[in-house]
Amino acid sequence: MTSKILNLEQTGKNERIEDLECKGLKIIQNKSLYTFTSDSVILANFLKIKKYENAVEIGAGCGVISILASAKNQFKSIKAFEVDAQLADLARRNIKLNNLQEKIEIIEDKVQNYCKYIKKVSVDVVFSNPPYMKESKKGGENSVREKARHDNLLKIDELCEVASGILKFGGRLYLVYSAERSGELISTLIKHDLQPKTMFFTENGKGKVVLVVIEAVKGGKAGVKVLPNLVTNKQDGEFLEKLKTRNFI
Repeated sequence: MTSKILNLEQTGKNERIEDLECKGLKIIQNKSLYTFTSDSVILANFLKIKKYENAVEIGAGCGVISILASAKNQFKSIKAFEVDAQLADLARRNIKLNNLQEKIEIIEDKVQNYCKYIKKVSVDVVFSNPPYMKESKKGGENSVREKARHDNLLKIDELCEVASGILKFGGRLYLVYSAERSGELISTLIKHDLQPKTMFFTENGKGKVVLVVIEAVKGGKAGVKVLPNLVTNKQDGEFLEKLKTRNFI
């Protein structure tokens, strides 16, 4: 996914500022780190946070999901966890770039340590675009890209356990995950009292199902609404630009 370049001058090594083409929001991208993809945009447009609600993001990356969420949600606050120091620094600068310091806080730590920052059963919404490739055995597993793609540092069972511990009864969890691991995801959600309520799959324009996007409710009753698949690309693979700021649901 590409965005309109606002500034050809690098703000730092390998960095440039891009226009998110959504209510004047901007983002600093660093091509040497793991840059955001359409997954993040899809999740940002799917999640819903009410004006009186507090939210937690698990794995903030450069901060793009929380920033985009501010365009369509009048939330009370977001605490966004990011374990990688370079990405956490980039996320903080992106929050400041968009004047969202009063609404969004970046916490540089493992979300498994959430009790240092958040009371149990106190949050209304949790959302995450987590690493969903199986644990990497390659030599570069400690690189920023590898950590962002592979679940070495955060397994889906850990994520769901943390989300269940953070959320109030009736609180909502929003996730985007690999479609081929959707069975594992759903069984893990239910294991941690997170009942899937709304879900849909994305297609790449060639009929291949790629992602599952899901809303689960803590303590919710059984029964899930499955929405039509969302086609995110043209047949030639080009990302559909209209999806950048469209509300999918």
